[in-house]
Parts: sequence; C-alpha cells; structure tokens
Amino acid sequence: MGGEPSLTSRFLFEVDGVEIGLFGSIKGLQVSATVEEVVEGGQNGFTHKLPGRLEWPSITFSRGLTQADALFEWMNKTSGEGFAAAGNTVVRRSGAITAISSAGDRLRSWNLEAVMPIRWKGPDFDVDNSNALSEELEIVHHGFVPATKK
Repeated sequence: MGGEPSLTSRFLFEVDGVEIGLFGSIKGLQVSATVEEVVEGGQNGFTHKLPGRLEWPSITFSRGLTQADALFEWMNKTSGEGFAAAGNTVVRRSGAITAISSAGDRLRSWNLEAVMPIRWKGPDFDVDNSNALSEELEIVHHGFVPATKK
C-alpha cells in the first residue's frame, strides 16, 4: 500500500532554494501535539482530551567535515555582528530537507517554515581519537509540511 521503505545515503538541506549541504544524519524532524485535559463535572469515567498547540523541536544536522563554509557563514549572518548589520532584525528563511538515494534520486522532501540557525559545532580535536572529523548545525523553525511531488 505505501510501497517499499526507501533507502537513503544522505540528506540535502536547502535554505531559500540554496544548497547549504549534504548530511549523513538529521535528528529532530518531528512534531507533537500538546493535550488539554478538561474535567467535566459529573463525568467520572474519563477526562476529555482536546488537541492543543503543536510543538516542533529543533533539528540537528551532522556530517563529516568539508571544505564548504555555508553552514558557518549562514550562522554568522543571523547572529552577532551579522544580526547587528541587519538592523537587529531576525530574518527567517524557508528551508527544505530532502532524502537522497544512493543513485542520487530525490526520495522525499519536507518544507520548513521560518528556519534560523542557533548552533554550529565544529570537530573535536584529539590525536588519541580515530573518529572522523565532523560538524553539526542546529536550527529552529515554525513547522514543516511534506513537499508535494511535481
């Protein structure tokens, strides 16, 4: 009914249609609804549960260290001196996460609203550690929707 599960080899992150990078790991692409409980007088068998606000956690992208500086540059444009240069105005952008197959096909995408980077982490340096050098980007957003196929 839903087809076979898709196998991905990497994930593409774009902001306003500009490729920020390919990633091996993305965590936090989820949504949950709060629940408002309403107790009805005289009703002792249950409590009414009503849908509340949607909560969208931050999303963390991880990948091996590359020569590209797009992550770090985007972070600098939206905070510190970059934020001051923009007149202390937060400019949130649209974003997209796309699962890419090992053959390079786009499998599925999610469009994110009002993305803004909040953390970039570079590699930990330790000569006694044989792990690959990596970097992380963490963003916040105002929600996402699955992208429709064209």
